[in-house]
Amino acid sequence: MFKKIFTAMLLLLVTMTFTACGGDKASDSGSDAAKKSGNKLVIYTSMKESLIGNIVEGFKKKYPDIDVDWQSAGAGKIMAKIEAERQSGHLMADIIWTSEVPDFYQMKDDDLLEKYQPAGFDELLNPFDDYDGSFTAARLGTLGIVININKVQNPPTSWETIATDPLYKNSFGIADPALSGTALMSIALLEKQFGWDYIVKLHDNGATKSKGSGRVVDDTADGAINACLGVDYITAGKIDKGSPLKMIYPKELLMVPSPIAIFKDADHMDSAKKFVDYLVTQEAQQMIADAGTVPVRRDVNMPERYNLPKPEEALANGIKVSYAEVLANKDETVKKFSNLFK
Repeated sequence: MFKKIFTAMLLLLVTMTFTACGGDKASDSGSDAAKKSGNKLVIYTSMKESLIGNIVEGFKKKYPDIDVDWQSAGAGKIMAKIEAERQSGHLMADIIWTSEVPDFYQMKDDDLLEKYQPAGFDELLNPFDDYDGSFTAARLGTLGIVININKVQNPPTSWETIATDPLYKNSFGIADPALSGTALMSIALLEKQFGWDYIVKLHDNGATKSKGSGRVVDDTADGAINACLGVDYITAGKIDKGSPLKMIYPKELLMVPSPIAIFKDADHMDSAKKFVDYLVTQEAQQMIADAGTVPVRRDVNMPERYNLPKPEEALANGIKVSYAEVLANKDETVKKFSNLFK
């Protein structure tokens, strides 16, 4: 009895902190035809509205009979919600799309994921050497040093600059890897390339921990800090709105794939497969590029204003890491970072 009550309370708490966006405004009311036919799709994602919103709209134009409900939160909150739903006996989501690659390996090990290779897979860039259809990269996200151009006249030339230059003393932000999948992966990549001593040097130069990938870019745009470790499309969205930001890519490229997967017991399996198929089409991948991040297709026009690497360059030049090792060390990485950045 206590376990049931605890699980119910956990699910309620996580749900209250989750952003339900309904993606399409119609997902709350829904079309009568969609409701009667049961054609629906529930997506849990860490992608911001600037990215997921347009893609859902494009999908609905192609499949107007499918009601889409997308809910966005940090990867940590999403996984907490999924665990609470598992404990309650029923997963509500059909699809998960985040950037915390180790979570997908864990869900695969837990036998939660449906193996599905999307149509046109041979046309995609695949960052996973052990690909088996359990999840598919939907974008090749990149992170770099985001500077406030009003406060930084001479952009940094390397990762070492951030850890040593007085200009970034107490004025460089990093999202909390306990909450952000991209932050976890970026810390893992930096540790792989430079060792944990580099993370300590960042701390010793006054780097601070922020609550999320969006928040840390906001703080940089507002001038609260001079620079941050930032996600490409979040930064691009702020630049498009006039924020005084610029993304700097040191030669050691932080490339973080964003996998999408279908849950094995998805209530709306057919709709889920259609969405995954659509997400890797040229149309949807062009939306991904236009939002300021790197697609998994070569046949997409890359906007010059964002200075993004080409898809094949991101795949070839990104720091290489074993995702299985990142998964094995995830708890230790988060713990070390949290203890360091108290």
